[in-house]
Amino acid sequence: MISVRDPHHEGERGSLTHHPCADLGHRPGTDTLHDQPITDDLEAYLRGPRLAPPLVVPHGARQPSKRTGGGDKPRIVNAPGLNPHPRSLPGVGPDRLPRTLVPMKAASGDLPTGEDWTYEVKWDGMRAVAFVDNGMQRIQSSTERDVTGSWPELAGLAAALPAAAALLDGELIATDDQGRPSFGLLQQRMHIANHAEAARRAAEQPIVYVVFDLLHLDGNDLTSLPLRDRRRLLDQVLEPAPAWRLSPLHDDGEALLAAAREQRLEGVVAKRLDAGYEPGRRSGAWRKVKVRRRQEMVIGGWIPGEGGRAGQIGALLVGYHDTAGEGGPLHFAGRVGTGFTDAELIRLPGLLDPLTTDRCPFDPPPPRADLARGATWVRPELVAELAFAEWTSDDRLRHPSYLGLRSDKAAVDVTRAE
Repeated sequence: MISVRDPHHEGERGSLTHHPCADLGHRPGTDTLHDQPITDDLEAYLRGPRLAPPLVVPHGARQPSKRTGGGDKPRIVNAPGLNPHPRSLPGVGPDRLPRTLVPMKAASGDLPTGEDWTYEVKWDGMRAVAFVDNGMQRIQSSTERDVTGSWPELAGLAAALPAAAALLDGELIATDDQGRPSFGLLQQRMHIANHAEAARRAAEQPIVYVVFDLLHLDGNDLTSLPLRDRRRLLDQVLEPAPAWRLSPLHDDGEALLAAAREQRLEGVVAKRLDAGYEPGRRSGAWRKVKVRRRQEMVIGGWIPGEGGRAGQIGALLVGYHDTAGEGGPLHFAGRVGTGFTDAELIRLPGLLDPLTTDRCPFDPPPPRADLARGATWVRPELVAELAFAEWTSDDRLRHPSYLGLRSDKAAVDVTRAE
């Protein structure tokens, strides 16, 4: 048996209850981190993954978070039986580690407020769950694809956990020269299956696994526990390292959203502290609020470029389905002709050419004005991530810009996000 202890009330460096991000991981119920503004907090955190050293917060005694503090009587849960490890604990549970898991997703909406909620940065990356089993580990995408070989930086994750079996949920991110998460940089790594090439790219563009949930720990299914307790357990068993970190929690969602807007981040995710984890569901217990409007879109064709883009793709023709998982009609949402790097313009034809078809996948077909230079249709199998200004009155994307392809999203699941 172990206690779900409050890491702010006990523990020294090197003990189970301490990690360098503790002050960031649990914020007091104020707008400041010991007089450090949230904006500075974000800047320090964002610099960390790129520079890769453990993040040490230069502050004195820590204060308990009003949201995550458990009082004097900690909740007791069945505890895992752990392998020999400097931070190991006794105990074992009866639940088997699942073979696969589709992660819980956040619903779009307005920013909720109140003491029942905690807030995190919405990381601009790729969702990934990590299975650890007797010293072996497997990284799985949200589409249940094994992507372990693409991320050699995470090779030491299993050894870092004081457990024979564990299941983590988080986001893989890459950062730009300013330390901000960049999906464009990450997608250059997402499709690499060759181990040697993955290692080479890892040296050039390292990633960080930002972990925000713990779903299983040595024989204990934790999904029914409230987030408040799951997060305390996560803080106790995972020490941050250059290749993985804990996603900081914040009490003031409005301040975090303002800081995310100032830092030009993707947005904020609000999570109910008393909610369990719902695998495979898009739940209102998690609420995403985006700073920049983003949308996943299915590629249904392309039109050739002109001028400096002659002989290349000029714009992608994209659309969305009504209901996730059912396919159905693909509704045309517009053309996307900006945001492509030179390397992506070279890569895309090799992915689209094998999908070429004589049949238009959109229902109804796009207006002729959008096909002035003639369209090449493709089977609707590839998913692109786009940024855009707004939806127009005729259900088109206004000022869309291409960010990259998403290998972690099935085309049949792409719907319009309001």
